[in-house]
Amino acid sequence: MLHHVEINVSDIKRSREFWEWFLTGLGYGIFQEWEEGFSFKQGKTYLVFVQTEERFMDKVYHRKATGLNHLAFHAESRSQIDEMVSTLKDKGVPILYGDEYPYAGGPGHYAVFFEDPDRIKVELACEA
Repeated sequence: MLHHVEINVSDIKRSREFWEWFLTGLGYGIFQEWEEGFSFKQGKTYLVFVQTEERFMDKVYHRKATGLNHLAFHAESRSQIDEMVSTLKDKGVPILYGDEYPYAGGPGHYAVFFEDPDRIKVELACEA
C-alpha cells in the first residue's frame, strides 16, 4: 500500500485551491497544514503539497521528462467521472484528450485526464 506522495508546487495557494475541491470530492480530508504546505489523507495514504524553494523555481516540470508522469485516482462510477468533467469545465480546467473522452486510456478504461496548475497530469478512472 502506498504511504504518501509529496509534490513540490510553484504556488502553494493556487495549488491548494485546485487540489482541495478535487480531493475532498473523492473523500480525502485535510490532514496537515503549515505555512509552506498542506496534505490530504484518505485511509492510511496521504498526498503532501509543498511550496518549491525559490532556488529551484527555474526548474520546469514536464511529465514526459524523467520522473512522475501522472497521478491516477479511482472513481466510484462512470457518473462520478462525468460529474467531474462538468466541474472541470465550470472551473475552466482544460480536459486533455477531449476528443477521445472517455476512452483515451483504451476501450476498457473510462477516464478523464486534466492538469493541475503546475501541469501535473491527473487522471480519474474506473473500469468501463
